[in-house]
Amino acid sequence: MKAHATSRHPHLHLRERAKAKNPLRSPERTKGGRAHQEVPRPGDQGSAARARPSAAGARHPWLNHKWGRLRVRDWLMVAGLFLLMLCIGGWFLVRREVPEYRPTHQFSVRDPAFFSAAHAASGDPVPIEGNRITLLHNGIGTFPQMLQSIAAARQTINFEAFIFHSGQVGDQFIEALVARASAGVEVRVLLDGIGSGRALKNSDVRRLKDGGCKFAYYHPTRALRLDRLNRRTHRRVLVIDGRVGFTGGLGFADEWQGNADAADHWRDLHAKVEGPAVAKLQAAFQQHWLAATEEMLASPAHFPPLPPAGKLKTQVVSSTEFSVAALPLIQAVAIASAEKTINITNPYCTPTDDQVHLLTEAVKRGVRVRMILPGKHNDQPWTKAAGRGGYGDLLKGGVEIFEYNPTMIHSKTMVIDGLFSIIGSSNLDARSAAINEEIDLTVYDEDFAKQMEGVFEEDMKHSRPYKIEDFNRRGLWERFSEWLVIPFQSQL
Repeated sequence: MKAHATSRHPHLHLRERAKAKNPLRSPERTKGGRAHQEVPRPGDQGSAARARPSAAGARHPWLNHKWGRLRVRDWLMVAGLFLLMLCIGGWFLVRREVPEYRPTHQFSVRDPAFFSAAHAASGDPVPIEGNRITLLHNGIGTFPQMLQSIAAARQTINFEAFIFHSGQVGDQFIEALVARASAGVEVRVLLDGIGSGRALKNSDVRRLKDGGCKFAYYHPTRALRLDRLNRRTHRRVLVIDGRVGFTGGLGFADEWQGNADAADHWRDLHAKVEGPAVAKLQAAFQQHWLAATEEMLASPAHFPPLPPAGKLKTQVVSSTEFSVAALPLIQAVAIASAEKTINITNPYCTPTDDQVHLLTEAVKRGVRVRMILPGKHNDQPWTKAAGRGGYGDLLKGGVEIFEYNPTMIHSKTMVIDGLFSIIGSSNLDARSAAINEEIDLTVYDEDFAKQMEGVFEEDMKHSRPYKIEDFNRRGLWERFSEWLVIPFQSQL
């Protein structure tokens, strides 16, 4: 029956089908009686889209409420863009001043005026006398010494690190620190929020806290101070009872296990410090601990009297926020004062134009300049790409470059004329100079410098020369990556 009814009025059937296909069709007719359908124009599409509420607006109607001239959703977008600009400004613009500095050769490293002139910008131009510094090689030579000193602590342990990761090495130190805290020793642990926070399990942090250790992150990533996100503590400091200190380049992760005897066992150098200079290491820790926790460390348990422990003249150079970068100026004066040799080992080398100029000028004076840098084993290839562009000028200027073969080399040292040495946490890059907060030892002693040169020569045995021919044969990808990182060189 329905089929028959439809067959008698086919036009009705077609009209209903048209309405089903176009429910928005206007039912109005023109004066001539013909149905009129409005055809949307291209310019009307935006209006139609604006008329329809967004999915977010449908779920959260308050986003479409007007507040002043804009909707709440628009205000949130403006606030997000503002926060993004703050992050970019904090990331790229908040940095220490690194003045252009190209001192000329006015005196030698052996001149009595050298040490004070080199350290003038550090605020401590007078060397600290009466110290003993013991060089510690790789994890196998460093971690047992540190763990033994921790086990012998009687009053205080202050520990600061850029890299402290969960793993075998981390477990050893957590167990040692908790054991002393359980015995009544005051234990404070300060780790960098980025260098350690990403690879340190929350369960390991709880182990430290539950075990009685005071724990804090320096510039934690969840803090609201966006200007601090890019300013990290790159320091390595361990001070036991205010009397024994450790500093250098090692990180506290499984990469530093062993004796640089495998590709995944890094090469590095650390130092054990005894004598009056330990107070400077303690003061550097206190500076960051106070900033992170507002707790002041001012007691004989932290700063006991320190009699001489050796004969070394040294200084502890710390870089801090919003100050002139001291170590690049010390390096500049030392390089300009060199007359015989400059031996540099560094894992992340992106020399500035000033540093390239000073090193090549030293070669012109007859100084032999050698640099040991990472080879194929490199955990930061973009940093290497950023620095490799400067290799050409160094090589053309007579600087000898060598690449360490067995594993990643992470030592950060400089020795000038067999007399003046630098060892610490600073890389030869823009981050160490202008952003990160570092700590380094400078030592003015011929016997100690001979030890440092012996270390350099031993590493030379495992390094291959990088010649100007190697630089000219760089592949397309190497050249492209060098160009790609140019805008980010200040961060690498």
